[in-house]
Amino acid sequence: MKALDLAIIFGYLFGVTALGTWFGRKQETTRDYFLGDRSVPWWAIAASIVATETSTITFISVPGIAFARGGNFQFLQLVFGYMLGRVVISLLFIPSYFRGELLTVYQLLERRFGNRIKMLAAALFVVMRNIADGIRLLLTAIVLAAVYTSFQPAANAETVVVASVILIGIVMIVFTYFGGMEAVIWIEVVQLGIYIGGALAAAVVLVKGINGGFPAALALGAQFNKFSLFDFSFDITKTFTFWAGLVGGCFLTMSTHGTDQYLVQRYLCTDRPRRAAAALLSSGAVVLAQFIGFLFIGVLLFAFYHPQTDPAYATAASTAFPFTGGDRVFPDFITKHLPSGLSGLVVAAIFAAAMSSSLNSIAATAVNDLYKPFKPDRSDKHYFRVSHWLTLLWGIVQIAVALAVRHQNRSALDAALSVAALINGPVLGVFLVGTFLRRVSEPPALIGMVASTCAMIYIYFFTRIAWTWYGVIGSAITFFVALVASFAFAPAPASRRDKLAPGGAAD
Repeated sequence: MKALDLAIIFGYLFGVTALGTWFGRKQETTRDYFLGDRSVPWWAIAASIVATETSTITFISVPGIAFARGGNFQFLQLVFGYMLGRVVISLLFIPSYFRGELLTVYQLLERRFGNRIKMLAAALFVVMRNIADGIRLLLTAIVLAAVYTSFQPAANAETVVVASVILIGIVMIVFTYFGGMEAVIWIEVVQLGIYIGGALAAAVVLVKGINGGFPAALALGAQFNKFSLFDFSFDITKTFTFWAGLVGGCFLTMSTHGTDQYLVQRYLCTDRPRRAAAALLSSGAVVLAQFIGFLFIGVLLFAFYHPQTDPAYATAASTAFPFTGGDRVFPDFITKHLPSGLSGLVVAAIFAAAMSSSLNSIAATAVNDLYKPFKPDRSDKHYFRVSHWLTLLWGIVQIAVALAVRHQNRSALDAALSVAALINGPVLGVFLVGTFLRRVSEPPALIGMVASTCAMIYIYFFTRIAWTWYGVIGSAITFFVALVASFAFAPAPASRRDKLAPGGAAD
């Protein structure tokens, strides 16, 4: 990499910061700050959903999946579940988002059950999202560190990673602090084009660098079974099987895209359920296409580095040999083999994916669901000011998480998705209880959530069950424990029973 690349990267970071500050001129109320006054067009929301789903973890980790020894296209089985989950959300959940004025999805739980359920779900979201996005921040910092060490090979790698985490974290905080949700969405529209263009450019250079070009890469991929797509075995300890992908992926998407403030907040930035559904469904087609593209890049990287020619390949401890992990492969190619200017553009694309900040969503949840119950009847100006301070606080927390997990060797994609699935299952379960078990009141629903959360923590630490099943198991435990417990409590008041039903009464 050359000085031109470094200039492009830092120019991009400066541009993101400046754009966030510019959008800050329009932010006067909490509604503006969290929802952009509900005037964002559906196609921009669709692009934002894709950009949010295609984080740095996707950009870097998915090619590593196909590159690894034994790696293949079976990850796509999970994406098929993602598509199915979108259809279910459009039919089951989206209509309820537009009944009354919502700032967070967890306010629906308050209408249906009461304040305690809402606060527990909101607290789980805040914890999960900070951990998952701290991991994403770390992965982005690793890329920036690789860029810097290509200029300064003698630099201490540990120090550079720490400094990169702090630098990128500060940019993310400043951008979100001033710009609010509308700035996040519009910069994600731009980012979608940047990182898709960057990935395509990297793929072209890869093909040109492979002896024999694309046909040779396809032949090598077929020889090593890289294009294997389906695994119909029913083994709950395997991450990517057809059943884990279709069922587990569906439930994971129902939780992340249907009950998680990070994505639901984007639907709330438009004014009609039909537009929100159009944004969600159209984003699914783009997400499928880009996951296929990133897996193909992994095959191209395998053909470019041809690690199978090394005698140590078959017995190496790392399945990503000669690299220590799959997350290191694509950054190595970007920083060492792309021509000057283009490498800077691709690294900027990685930062583009990383700038899908969750800080505004976390602040919205913390203010509306966790702070307001203790400080009611304050002015909107007061809540607006608290929102800014909480954006700053959660940014610092994510930096701390990134620094705390920087020595883990597990795939960042696997780590982040397993954390998300761990906590989102119990939350999805209580939404399903509210939708289908109209007799269930707050106490049994709360018992179901607590039992599910405890069970999922046990499963995470003490079993080998694949994380793709976490959403199914977590939501099922919440649902059935709440159902059984409901016979020991009075039924929910009639006024609350239809609050989560797709065709239920409006407020």
